[in-house]
Amino acid sequence: MPIDLFSPEQLTILTQIILIDLVLAGDNAIIIGMVASKFPLEQRKKIIFWGIGGAVILRIILTLLTAYLLQITGLRLFGGLLLIYIVYRLYTDVIKGVVHEDKIKVDNSNFLKAIWTILLADFTMSLDNVLGVAGAAGDHYGLLVFGLILSIILMATAATLISNWIKKYKWIAWAGLLAILLVAIELIYTDIKILFL
Repeated sequence: MPIDLFSPEQLTILTQIILIDLVLAGDNAIIIGMVASKFPLEQRKKIIFWGIGGAVILRIILTLLTAYLLQITGLRLFGGLLLIYIVYRLYTDVIKGVVHEDKIKVDNSNFLKAIWTILLADFTMSLDNVLGVAGAAGDHYGLLVFGLILSIILMATAATLISNWIKKYKWIAWAGLLAILLVAIELIYTDIKILFL
């Protein structure tokens, strides 16, 4: 069994998952930090704690749901096309360094509104990470769980560090984009083969 754990296929999937998580880890933590920074110091820790806690629960639910949906013929094609769009968006944001105006509006009048803002932002920004990891893992559920845990750890602890690495070492971003693109092509090809060939 230990030999099977390190099969070439599983090592490839593991590498893809790590690269995808590295490239996509920073967004969520940056949003949590941005929202928390608008509040007085004594409320910041609570917002960060509840924001990360809520994001973790949301990430688990989204991962399980996505892994299930990607087993359905037709949805893999849609997921692959969505990942190609994500690759394009990441290319313009990370590689070319195009700065977009911040679209997250922070209402600092209410603690619960801040948590809601974080959860809403995390939902929209987790989809790329969850789709990439679930698509790469396929039916290797152990690797799916590993990818989920790694994305949560990176989001909670190392987002700023990783963001700086990606700015400094562009090859990390390129490797991550290539990993996501390969997952997208595989998802699309799997469905095209079933539907049309």
